[in-house]
Amino acid sequence: MSLPEPSEDKALIEIQAALDKTSVSTKRKVVEKFVLAALGSIPWVGGFISAAASIKVEQRNAEKDNLQTKWLEEHSKKMHQLMGALNEVASRLDNLGDTVDDRIQSEEYLGLVRSAFRTWERAETEDKRRYVANLVSNAAGTRLCSDDVVRLFIDWLNLYHEIHFAVMREIYTNPGSTRFEIWEGLYGAPTREDSADADLYKLLIRDLSTGGVIRQERETTADGRFLRRRPVRNRKLAGGTMESAFEDSKPYVLTELGKQFVHYTMNEVVQRVS
Repeated sequence: MSLPEPSEDKALIEIQAALDKTSVSTKRKVVEKFVLAALGSIPWVGGFISAAASIKVEQRNAEKDNLQTKWLEEHSKKMHQLMGALNEVASRLDNLGDTVDDRIQSEEYLGLVRSAFRTWERAETEDKRRYVANLVSNAAGTRLCSDDVVRLFIDWLNLYHEIHFAVMREIYTNPGSTRFEIWEGLYGAPTREDSADADLYKLLIRDLSTGGVIRQERETTADGRFLRRRPVRNRKLAGGTMESAFEDSKPYVLTELGKQFVHYTMNEVVQRVS
């Protein structure tokens, strides 16, 4: 892979393209603030641009094994991914119209952008990077929850792995699923109770339950208060085995906070600000 001339540096061209997203000066200013906030949150971006602009073509050809050249090649791929994400989000922000311009330029929103793109940089999969882009876009265009809650969602994106998100999606798609049904929807037939897969599955359910993302389904009063479960009389003595990791009688649902998280990160389109 050869790096371009400094004057034609791809990263600089892509950054300029993002800033030139629209010819309307006020909208350009909005997009510019968003892009600069995102770029400024990732430590290696400034070094990449400086290095790409300073290294000479002759040096690149003569020192193909040079550590700096290899570093530039690796980060050129990452810069391409980053600019693709920024262009996608900028396009969504543009589609939201002028009603969200004040929101996008606010320091509160730009702070969320900085935190979110630090998470984007640490993400190891394309799915998680897409969730970050969705969150940034939707946080600009909807008011379903406060910025404090959005910051919590960013923390969740840092904390949880793709297998946690798979469980969330399954419960969101099929609310009231038991642990058996969740596993069956994701992987098919259950595995042995003493297997590493069963241990991992119990850990996933415990992580999401204690984290306030999912809970067992409960009846509520008209004003939303949870009813106590009535004790079962004359229950037969339990067998000699412990409760299965794939228990099939207790339905699970997302908490209201969990629903908002899925709505912000995994749904491409959310309600616009009226």
